[in-house]
Amino acid sequence: MKEEEVNRCQIQDWYPKFKSVSIKTLIYELPESFVDYLLDDHGPFLLPVSITNEDALPNRIHNPEEEEDYQVLEGSGDEAEQPPSPPSFPELELKIKESIELLGGAVFPKLNWSAPKDSAWISTTGTLRCTSFSEIALLLRASDSLIHDLCHAYDSCIDKSLSRPANFYLALRKWYPSLRPEMEFRCFVWDGRLVGISQREVTGFYPGLLEKKNDLEVVIRQFFLDKVNPSFELVNYTFDVYVKKDDRVKLVDFNPWGAFTLPLLFTWEELEQKCGEEEDEDVVEFRIVESHCAVRPGLKTAVPYDYLDVSPGSGWDQFLRNADQELQRQTRSPEAGG
Repeated sequence: MKEEEVNRCQIQDWYPKFKSVSIKTLIYELPESFVDYLLDDHGPFLLPVSITNEDALPNRIHNPEEEEDYQVLEGSGDEAEQPPSPPSFPELELKIKESIELLGGAVFPKLNWSAPKDSAWISTTGTLRCTSFSEIALLLRASDSLIHDLCHAYDSCIDKSLSRPANFYLALRKWYPSLRPEMEFRCFVWDGRLVGISQREVTGFYPGLLEKKNDLEVVIRQFFLDKVNPSFELVNYTFDVYVKKDDRVKLVDFNPWGAFTLPLLFTWEELEQKCGEEEDEDVVEFRIVESHCAVRPGLKTAVPYDYLDVSPGSGWDQFLRNADQELQRQTRSPEAGG
């Protein structure tokens, strides 16, 4: 992987070219002071002061008696350790407020490459849906996965010369409450050829996908040939799509081939082996979860993934092993080819 491949997958780079076939999005360059705020891991977890008095956790109960416990009493020995004042980003907040209104009142955020999916558990809805600057700040500040964008985006590059991009961007994407997670798919492209498609949401079994599998492959392949392949500069990459009820396809995201990109129902070893084989260009392996036994664990546990014990011998380790075995059984079966 090279730096150019990583850079081409930044949303502010690819979205203008694919705006007509993607989710409606507004993108803003982040001030460096806000980037510093996201990276600050010293001291208490503080949300920015909202100039519009919006609360990221509106349903929490404020108990004045308990809050008094945190006040430093005059004359105590702790006077020199006053708690830090929360930051404020009034210009950014006003831009975000205007953007949310333009996008219908609700958005989901992402930075150059990643969305804070690992922190959805902390929001009042358990999703990435945001209606205010405070909710966006909460998701971004609580996310560990965004540290990749902020500090480690180029770590896998063989020509690494950068530690971070010159600028960071916040993309606000229109929230569609009717979207069905089972209709999002990750597509794998090697040497300009579509070699694999995987169900994106692998933590659930959706029986309806079994009968739609062949039709879905046709519309996704055609979207790749007509819209993606002629316009995207890279030859090795992945892209995510969403298939609507009327079979229209929407582009969701681009990611580099390999490294930090999840291969989902494939492994990178399998994909690279397929790329080394001389096969008909029309052959695309399409994998979906075909039974309850093949689902994968994910953030539906409502806690950060890092809190799960996946060490050898643990319950989750055995669960993953069973899921891998079931997936291999499905892909070897005569029906697996669709």
